[in-house]
Amino acid sequence: MELNHLVTGKIALNQYVHRLEQKGVSFYVHYWGAMTNHYNTLLHKHSFYEICYVVRGEGYYLEGDRTYPLREQTIFLSKPEHLHQIKSETGLFLFYVAFELSEDQSSAEWIKVMEEVKQSPFITMQLKDGEPSGLLWKTLMLQAAQPVNAFDKEILSHLSHALILSLIQTFLPSAQRPKQKQPIHTSSALLTEVKLHIKDNLSQPLKLTDVASHFHISGRHLSRLFAAELGVSYSEFVQNEKINKAAELLKSTNLSIKEVAEEIGFSVHYFTRIFSAKIGSSPGLFRSLYKDSKMTAFQINKPFQKIEQAKPHE
Repeated sequence: MELNHLVTGKIALNQYVHRLEQKGVSFYVHYWGAMTNHYNTLLHKHSFYEICYVVRGEGYYLEGDRTYPLREQTIFLSKPEHLHQIKSETGLFLFYVAFELSEDQSSAEWIKVMEEVKQSPFITMQLKDGEPSGLLWKTLMLQAAQPVNAFDKEILSHLSHALILSLIQTFLPSAQRPKQKQPIHTSSALLTEVKLHIKDNLSQPLKLTDVASHFHISGRHLSRLFAAELGVSYSEFVQNEKINKAAELLKSTNLSIKEVAEEIGFSVHYFTRIFSAKIGSSPGLFRSLYKDSKMTAFQINKPFQKIEQAKPHE
């Protein structure tokens, strides 16, 4: 990717992105920067945090009595009131951002987080290809380099906030500790997809083998998934969803019984039999009772009950 044109993104960012707020935390961004050939600076300090990202080039970052080498994918942090200097003979392509926490608009937890960053021993970090901070920064600059409308301003704000959080995490000592690998609950995610597919396609046959094939799993696996996570068989779940949909249609539309049956993929005779068995009433009686306001609730596999309207006070 040719990155030089991304430098213009700083114009939009400096125009539109200064206050970044989410629940519990607020940052004020003093400036956004991008420079294709950054050479030497004077020894200086800031009253805020400044984080720089080396897109290309080589150089050095000096702070106190330490000298840190800079190269492509290096990210480095200048803390408030710390004298520092950047040097490069060949020029650095840098992205940089200056910000501080608005403590009066942030939680005690976030004040503690930023205090941890202030005490952090990490000054420079070498990012690996594909790490979020580098990708986020390039994505933000790419977005900001485009013509900006009202919708784009929202995108810039959210991307900027995500970037600041990612940068803070990079220099947070507690975030550098080895993380325990969390189990990935793919079964729950898959089940959610399957359930949504069923609910959106109730007029279809929804055979177990067909749906399993659609999700590239075996019918056996799909059956086990429903039994283990929902405690019902696949066929029972599908049937219950179809009957629930039919009950809603009977209550809220003027579709004929035959049309309601077609909406859930049943013949009218099969629908009448299954509905009566599940609800305890024929579809016609169910509709008439509801429209007469004598039925206010139903439950599948429970005896059908009429709930009479309360008589008005005399």
